[in-house]
Amino acid sequence: MSLQVENLEKNMAKLTITVDAAEVEKALQNAYLKTRGKVNIPGFRKGKAPRQIIEKMYGAGIFYEDAVNEMIPDAYEAAAKESGLDIVSQPQIDVVQIEKGKEFIFTAEVAVKPEVELGKYKGIEVDKKDITVTDDEVAAELDRIREQNSRIVPVEDRAVADGDITTIDFEGFVDGEAFEGGKGTDYPLTIGSHSFIDTFEEQLIGVKIGEEVTVDVTFPEEYHAEELKGKPAQFKVTVKEIKVKELPELDDDFAQDVSEFDTLAEYKEDTKKKLEEKKANEAKGEKEDAIIEKIIEDSKMDIPEPMIDTQVRQMAEDFARRLQQQGLSVEQYFQFTGLNAETLVEQMKPQAVKRIQSRLVLEAIAKAEAIEVTEDDVNKEIDNMAAQYQMEADKLKEFMGDAEKEQMKMDIAVTKAVELVVNEAVEK
Repeated sequence: MSLQVENLEKNMAKLTITVDAAEVEKALQNAYLKTRGKVNIPGFRKGKAPRQIIEKMYGAGIFYEDAVNEMIPDAYEAAAKESGLDIVSQPQIDVVQIEKGKEFIFTAEVAVKPEVELGKYKGIEVDKKDITVTDDEVAAELDRIREQNSRIVPVEDRAVADGDITTIDFEGFVDGEAFEGGKGTDYPLTIGSHSFIDTFEEQLIGVKIGEEVTVDVTFPEEYHAEELKGKPAQFKVTVKEIKVKELPELDDDFAQDVSEFDTLAEYKEDTKKKLEEKKANEAKGEKEDAIIEKIIEDSKMDIPEPMIDTQVRQMAEDFARRLQQQGLSVEQYFQFTGLNAETLVEQMKPQAVKRIQSRLVLEAIAKAEAIEVTEDDVNKEIDNMAAQYQMEADKLKEFMGDAEKEQMKMDIAVTKAVELVVNEAVEK
């Protein structure tokens, strides 16, 4: 294998990778062995036709695709390592030459981690945050906990009101025709949750149990289903149940039920302390974010678009996993919110850029300050991870390869860089 590297604009690079003709022949032969059982040639038992006969009948290119798919992964991996580039995107592959008896040539266009020209990162001025906890905030927190410990009780003597938990049957129509996915039975809907489009929920206020009403709505222009975008629709809705949350009384019994304290006064005091800790942690996070934001503003870097695309894809995959943990699919999420894949990606893009910028400046600071990561630092991090995953630290080390350990070291260095700029910052 041979490699040529061409540096392109905006931190992109093109690798031209050439695979020896002998390797091409080996890959073609493997492709033949893999697919010969699927080819019928008159005069030969299935899977027994010689390669030359198959190539003569179907053309030499019959095995090219499988051969290319076999050669590219290993060749690209070796080329990426040989290039010495810090590649931060998936390669854009383009086949230049594939021909029996000749070298295989392909290109891989990749994004390269950009250099950062650091501006000021010490002595950054930030506003001091007030972490005082008020009585109103304590009361609001107690109301939230009462809400968590509420009972759901049925209501039968009145119509639907804002905040009620209803059970409904519904069917949607556009231009008088029922549409796919527009029907539901025994559907739980909290009025005011805005989980349905437009003013659907508001129009149920005042409806009694057993009543059927027609709800008029308009689908948003960015709705995920093309045939429904911007269309007016009517839903026939029947309210089957009305329920409300019944909150517990705020007294000593409540304190004993939800905590280890005997009195409401003690529980309030503990709640205030926890809110103070929470505010302090939030203030610390906001301070870090403000400092890093100012460092980014004073630094220069040219982030390649494929690097952003890679970050967005990772964020979207993480988001999909979190939805699955909550029992939702991405498709259901799109249906409930009216979003689609394109709008979700656009929403994630600014955050993706910010994550990349933050990581790049912090890595640059770690390098500029020659921040050292000791073996003790690594072992402490492994111990923390082991406790989190309920594993033995030695077992976790066995699962970690060199790449994972290097990534861990960089993560620790970045954490130390954050501590450095925070300690050097000036609150005003």
